[in-house]
Amino acid sequence: MTIEEMKELLTKDEKITVEYKACQNGIHDDVYETVCSFSNRYGGYIIMGVEDGGKPIGINKKLIKDMKKNFVNQLNNPDKMSPTLYLSIEEIEYEGMTLLWVFVPPTSTVEKCANRIYDRNEDGDMDITDSPIQLQNLYNRKSNTYAERKIFPYVTTADLRLDLLEKVRNLAKSKKPDHHWLELSDEDLLKSAGLWEKDFSSGMEGYNLAAVLLLGKDEVINSCCPGYVTDALYRVENMDRYDDRLLVTTNLIEAYDLLMEFVAKHTSDKFHLINNVNTSVRDLIAREVIGNILVHRDYSSAYPAKVIIEKDWLKTENWCIPRRHGNIMQDEFQPYPKNPIIQRFFANIGRTDTIGSGVINLYKYTPIFSDGGKPELFEDDVFKITIPLNKEAAKEASDEKKLSDREQAIYNLICENKHLTVEQVMAEFDISRATVFRDYAKIKKITGAVYDKNESVWKL
Repeated sequence: MTIEEMKELLTKDEKITVEYKACQNGIHDDVYETVCSFSNRYGGYIIMGVEDGGKPIGINKKLIKDMKKNFVNQLNNPDKMSPTLYLSIEEIEYEGMTLLWVFVPPTSTVEKCANRIYDRNEDGDMDITDSPIQLQNLYNRKSNTYAERKIFPYVTTADLRLDLLEKVRNLAKSKKPDHHWLELSDEDLLKSAGLWEKDFSSGMEGYNLAAVLLLGKDEVINSCCPGYVTDALYRVENMDRYDDRLLVTTNLIEAYDLLMEFVAKHTSDKFHLINNVNTSVRDLIAREVIGNILVHRDYSSAYPAKVIIEKDWLKTENWCIPRRHGNIMQDEFQPYPKNPIIQRFFANIGRTDTIGSGVINLYKYTPIFSDGGKPELFEDDVFKITIPLNKEAAKEASDEKKLSDREQAIYNLICENKHLTVEQVMAEFDISRATVFRDYAKIKKITGAVYDKNESVWKL
């Protein structure tokens, strides 16, 4: 690690992938709890010899050798860490002090510390050992098995809506006139789509959860996947509750149509020439967000997916198994399938395209629909999409990401005087203390500036 990289890690507050530990005279037990939580989430950096807020205080150099040795021994002690880990602490000289740091990668198995299980949440380590729902979510993240592939050996064709296969074939034909599904029997089509499979490790065979979700009768879906529901809300007049609501618990084929109709009912349309064809941009955007909450959600969770339409915004939420944390940008998105069987089925009938195309299309069409606005996609346990529906919303979102004239003036003063006090700002702009702190919060969010309370100094 370079001095510049360490400086970057220390100029920001602790977060989901960075943890500061004082540890001047030895490694404390909570360091191993952080190792555990990082292993169980996205991984991250532990920096020792640093106080909360990113203030370096250094490590007692006489103890560094023993600290390194004890760290390795504890990670290889099954009573302390299970499974055992092999990580090494590195030294770095920073501002005349010695700091210790270690990078903890995420593991493929659930990690325990002293027989307790920790997970990472923003800047803290949570003991989730006695929290069944959080434990289940953790094991789901670690699992290599897709929930959609769970086999239900007692589900038969009588439990499926085979009448929907005519619609499926017509949709497939519209996408590809010579689609191979057109020549297959119902049974062969289901097998071709991967909805019937055999588990070669257990010998169990039958229709899987993907088959039940795509084509199952409502009562069968409720039995096999009791947490499945999509809650569509329209809020304009009654913001505390809703003006219109649709609870969708039926198969994914019809759920898609119902949710598309709900969005069409409560949003205005805008047409745009695409390849010389007058096309509904609203429908293109709705197609991507509805496709996402049906195709890419984690069906092992009882968290209800949501479609929320407000005066200026279209928002969706769905539980997922995240592979990263934070905003998804068009140029850095690395696609991966969350439910590959369901995704391929939807792709065959023209309701989704290739993996990753949804992000590209949202970034392409949202500015057209909202006169310059951009989508916001945030990946965590709950995957959220926010789409501005008009120019006003686009401007609001843009304003939230830039400083006002007063905020910019305050930031300029901070750059000139890193010991700037709240009282000085109050006097300069004739504003209240509460207003100063509100402006400070936005300045910190947008510029990354941090105020060190211990030294009473701004760090830019």
